[in-house]
Amino acid sequence: MFEHELAELADQHLLRRLRLVESATGPLVTIAGRQAILMASNDYLGLAAHRRLKQAATEAIARYGVGAGASRLVSGTLPPHRDLEAALARFKGTEAALTFGSGYLVNLGLIPALAGPGDLILADRLCHASLLDGCRLSGAEFRVYRHGDLAHLDQLLSRRPARRAVLIVTDGVFSMDGDLAPLPGLLDLAERYEARLLVDDAHGTGVMGKEGRGTAEHFGVEARLPVQMGTLGKALGAAGAYVAGPGSLIEYLVNRARSFIYTTAPPPAIAAAAVAALEVVEREPARRARLWANRARLHGGLAALGFTLGPSESPIIPVLVGEAEPALALAERLWEHGVLAPAIRPPTVPKGTSRIRLTITSEHSPEQIARVLDAFAAAGREMGLIPG
Repeated sequence: MFEHELAELADQHLLRRLRLVESATGPLVTIAGRQAILMASNDYLGLAAHRRLKQAATEAIARYGVGAGASRLVSGTLPPHRDLEAALARFKGTEAALTFGSGYLVNLGLIPALAGPGDLILADRLCHASLLDGCRLSGAEFRVYRHGDLAHLDQLLSRRPARRAVLIVTDGVFSMDGDLAPLPGLLDLAERYEARLLVDDAHGTGVMGKEGRGTAEHFGVEARLPVQMGTLGKALGAAGAYVAGPGSLIEYLVNRARSFIYTTAPPPAIAAAAVAALEVVEREPARRARLWANRARLHGGLAALGFTLGPSESPIIPVLVGEAEPALALAERLWEHGVLAPAIRPPTVPKGTSRIRLTITSEHSPEQIARVLDAFAAAGREMGLIPG
């Protein structure tokens, strides 16, 4: 039934298959019995296998069981959920927070709760798919502005009908290019036109800012940004996502966010692990220092080799190739050299911008980074991507 469509994807070098990782995530993983350096994990601070997170999860399972058994509004709110939301509010400096099963679920529930028919949503063209889907689901008029282009956004805002409610939507850290949204300028426009600004800080939480509170902290605009969301499954090493903001917003979402209301609560063990992760983030700033030192080492090495890199300002470093077929070939050569760094192709990125999307963590050693650079040097010269 689906063979024709699958064959077409294969012909375009866009067919995807699952790859089984047989070990815990970390700088080194085992695949098909073979060890490789993992350069494609969002576990930026190395917390997914941290002993304190595992201990917290194990203790929660022993006390509360594996599953929550119901949605949060029925009987699925357990002490670990309450503790996590209180810890997130303290961490983000907000009145309250609310957790969801995933970042996708947050955006499918949050955006339609903030905007609806008759309203206008303006989103960055390179927003994550979950943001774009949430915008479409809302029923509001939905338009995109050119990536990071404040002048284009200003034009669109200036043309809106008077008194029409407007929601501006952006990532904090863009997941494929690793660049940052211009939050100060976006806030200036939002305040000038009395619009709301929603920032998805999935890749900024735990990473950006002196204390790891995210992209808003990095830019010094936390007090101006009342609504933030982020995930627990990237730098925090657990799973799920959150919205942080005023208490009235959180109470409103409890009553209006359909993806919160009509789904089983996240496992209590995951909530307990996320609480432990926040404690590690706050108590071990050396992890972020190692992360940024590793990022500088990897980025500088790739640039020195002559690769074309994207506009990264984060631990996400895209090595641009162009078409899907050579990107796949580069990924395969890297794998032959013991480096797992899959190719990213359309529709995840625009046509003609296929790439190897590298993510560095605090736990990669200098020796592992040197091996990765050696693998890129050998593969890049074999393919003629860099000077021989």
